Amino acid sequence: MLTDKCLETLFTKARSHNGWLNKDISDTQIESIYEIMKYGPTAANSCPVRLTFIKNEEAKSRLKSHLSEGNVEKSMTAPAVAIISYDVEFYEKLPYLFPHTDAKSWYKGKPEKIKSVGEINATLQGAYFIMAARSVGLDCGPMGGFNNETLDDEFFPDKLTRSIFLCGIGYGDHSKIFDRLPRLSFDEVCEII
Repeated sequence: MLTDKCLETLFTKARSHNGWLNKDISDTQIESIYEIMKYGPTAANSCPVRLTFIKNEEAKSRLKSHLSEGNVEKSMTAPAVAIISYDVEFYEKLPYLFPHTDAKSWYKGKPEKIKSVGEINATLQGAYFIMAARSVGLDCGPMGGFNNETLDDEFFPDKLTRSIFLCGIGYGDHSKIFDRLPRLSFDEVCEII
């Protein structure tokens, strides 16, 4: 069992951040997020997530025009913004990632299945990303609120990568978060049968 402190860091006291302290994060910290999150399970070990880290001012200016108004400031002031996306040809890596059967044939030429499995599993990996970032001492600000189509054209012109959501990472400014919102109770959500 994890300690209460660990659970607080990952879940019970962790918050989604809208503002950031003016404190950089290193490429080593970013790499450590991936090195932790990559071990989370995906269907047939498909690992479809692709991560693009927007850190420098030129990249942020490219990102800005694709954001909804409410996400501009928190994205531009974040030390980094990750584009959580999926590879539409993730199945090409399955002979390496899942070698004990011909899993590639499950997807090749099946665009609906590729989209469904790619989006679901990369979103799952996006959740692992948030937990991994928190585990290395960073705060997160996951968000929708952007134009997927124009962002993909800007950052993935080869059309092989599709964005799902964005996540600011850095050191959150606790003065800019709202009071914690309520959650549903166990009985409202769960059933044991």
